[in-house]
Amino acid sequence: MTPRENLLRAVRFEEPDHIPMQFVINASCWHHYDASALFDLMGAHPLLFPGFRRPDGEFRPDLLPNARAGIPYVDPWGCVWTTTDDGIVGTVHDSPIRSWENLAAFRPPDPAVTDGLGPIDWTRAGAELAAAKRRGEPAIASLPHGHTFLRLQDLRGYEGLLFDMTDGHPDLGRLIDMVADFNLGCVRRWLDLGPDMLQYPEDLGMQAGPMLPPELFREYIKPVYRRLMGPAKERGVLVHMHSDGDIRTLADDILECGVDVINPQDLVNGIDWLAKHLAGRVCIDLDIDRQKVTPFGTPRDIDDLIREEVQKLGSRRGGLLMVYGLYPGVPLANVAAIMDAMERYSGLHS
Repeated sequence: MTPRENLLRAVRFEEPDHIPMQFVINASCWHHYDASALFDLMGAHPLLFPGFRRPDGEFRPDLLPNARAGIPYVDPWGCVWTTTDDGIVGTVHDSPIRSWENLAAFRPPDPAVTDGLGPIDWTRAGAELAAAKRRGEPAIASLPHGHTFLRLQDLRGYEGLLFDMTDGHPDLGRLIDMVADFNLGCVRRWLDLGPDMLQYPEDLGMQAGPMLPPELFREYIKPVYRRLMGPAKERGVLVHMHSDGDIRTLADDILECGVDVINPQDLVNGIDWLAKHLAGRVCIDLDIDRQKVTPFGTPRDIDDLIREEVQKLGSRRGGLLMVYGLYPGVPLANVAAIMDAMERYSGLHS
């Protein structure tokens, strides 16, 4: 069974061969860790890094344009990003619509040439999706992280946007439509390229509760999600939704938009809550803890956590994917323990 077939069967509850596991190394790690040690770990874990080949010479990871230290980046929307650590996505410090007076003259970017974060070559993107399928890998497309709610926040500021929503500002609908129209242009271009799955990544949660009240989500954001996800559902393309933070009070509304795969964080939402409210109802792409156990626990703690998650959320029918994102600060012994446990329990189904 190819990785593509296994993933699709897991998402569709069609008895995959094993739980698909993904280990993502943030670009900042390559100057916070000894690169040779990371390469050693990658080479020792073929399920997580199939076909890994140690690069020759000095390795320089690709950096997102808004993740370059000391180099302010103006994105296609005119938002100014800064960061202090190469590889860590920065924050927006200025934007062209902090004042509503600027909306009349504002023009959104063109989805024919950009995805909203940077330039995109749609012909090349299509070739990459087709090549993935030929290799037996899933063809996964994605909108940029923060495509709707966070884009509006970047343009208006967090407090400003919530006041706009609460007050029902007369210009807010126009701005939302502008962002939605742009995103829909990207969605349609991706769908024309024939992906297996289209990802809609957007953080909506905080450490406790969502970033906006559920009633405001339903009024302003949920209709946009429905509009953006609907074309994928019509084409039979799987819809994947990522959000960091506590999204328990938004989960039902998110699923109603047509989500096939939801990517929540484990501990902030609660493993037992996820098992009770989401397991078996939708495929869970579980985001393994990065705040408590993996940076500060022991290798045994890590093994116990991942085993518990697989036992409570996994099934021979499928419905579980797992992903871990490595960032600086996790001891190398713990990095090894995470990789070991993900490979060890990838075949464990309850």
